[in-house]
Amino acid sequence: PGLGPKKVKALFDELGITNLDELKQAAEAGKVQKLSGLGARTEKQILEAIERQAGAEKRFLRAEITPVAEALVAHLRAVDSEARVTIGGSYRRARETVGDLDLLADSADASPLMDALVSYEDVAQVLAQGPTKTSVVLRSGLQVDLRVVESSSYGAALQYFTGSQAHNIAVRRLAQQKGLKVNEYGLTRDGERLASETEESLYEALGLPWIPPELREDRGEMELHAGAVPRLVELSDLRGDLHMHNTATDGKNSIREMADAARERGFEYICITDHSKRLTMVRGLDEDRLHRQIDEIDEINEEITGITILKGSEVDILEDGSLDLAHDVLCRLDMVIGSVHSLFKLSREKQTERVLRAMDAPTFTLLAHPTGRLLLSRDPYDIDVPRVLEHARQRGCFVELNANPQRLDLDDRYCRMARDLGVLVSIDSDAHRTHDFENLRYGVGQARRAWFEKEHVLNTRPLAALRPLLAATMGRKADA
Repeated sequence: PGLGPKKVKALFDELGITNLDELKQAAEAGKVQKLSGLGARTEKQILEAIERQAGAEKRFLRAEITPVAEALVAHLRAVDSEARVTIGGSYRRARETVGDLDLLADSADASPLMDALVSYEDVAQVLAQGPTKTSVVLRSGLQVDLRVVESSSYGAALQYFTGSQAHNIAVRRLAQQKGLKVNEYGLTRDGERLASETEESLYEALGLPWIPPELREDRGEMELHAGAVPRLVELSDLRGDLHMHNTATDGKNSIREMADAARERGFEYICITDHSKRLTMVRGLDEDRLHRQIDEIDEINEEITGITILKGSEVDILEDGSLDLAHDVLCRLDMVIGSVHSLFKLSREKQTERVLRAMDAPTFTLLAHPTGRLLLSRDPYDIDVPRVLEHARQRGCFVELNANPQRLDLDDRYCRMARDLGVLVSIDSDAHRTHDFENLRYGVGQARRAWFEKEHVLNTRPLAALRPLLAATMGRKADA
């Protein structure tokens, strides 16, 4: 945190630093503060950040773990094609970061599955191998625990190894109130097993509907009754993506290539939102270049079929809350995204007022990655998010759930707050290449944790319904 490209370049050029250990040694020796533009304060902050990271629990981005988890599941299923193999734990609950990986399988003979995990090519260390549980550590440092149960207990075990500790305590408390006992083997009364084969049967025996894994955090799900469980948003509900970049700035694919890839995914629309001029390091667009891009998009829209390209811009919010581009060019757009990309250390009051003033601009549609965090590497800047969400409700604009796995910003708590306030949230990829559309799955997982249904998400709407909403934030009618 606090090291931008210029400082990193200085550390490399002048001290030859290429990794965290070298940085720590240089800071401890007082070499960092001697560099131009860094100083003793920066050196102290570097050492504090390294210390925090060393003391923190080792966690991984969920997106980082996904290919590993899916490969392991495929590996185990290849050994025993009859076995059900499911990923449980925080991964199944779609937590944004994962501490370890819980795998659950059912089989009459656990030995082949246990042997398959131990012999897996990516295993660096075997912690334990037994008849029902095997634990290994992969080369990445990720611990993987495999539990094998009988088919008759699979549902109970899956419920037990999926729920958060708080959720499972609440389930256990409810069972006790009913004179029942619940564990990973099933739900029993006086030793008689009542439910264990499926999760549905276990929840039903407790008088509950089946609770989606993402909700199992003891945040109100235990009070749900049949018919009241939210129909959570799904990836297939998204009709488009409203935040992406192309080769005009820091993207890797052209506008046409982004549009073609989005159409192949079944999208009805996308919005091109390149950075504004303040971000010189990524060749942000000034007014003249944005005018030309608007004309280019109009020409492409006349030529392509099956998808509509909306015109937008990701405009920097400056320190005083003004937007980085002139009003006349912003008026030509379908939507304007406002973003904070600098001055993260402003006080809570100044940062909040900065964003509120930007949201009051007559051409402001959406607040992107509202807290500026980067998971596992940069804390959010200090901002009064509840106040910002309330202002969005009053102003009639929207906020983003940025699906970039390093961001997932807003987090699930604030997304739930936006939902309760009636502020629509846009799940966007912030794509810089066509492959980045895959990240939308992680944004949807975050939205599901916030109890989002389809109606709570801006870009689940068809284009005909979306246009009036965007136009209203820009102070005009949809056909203007």
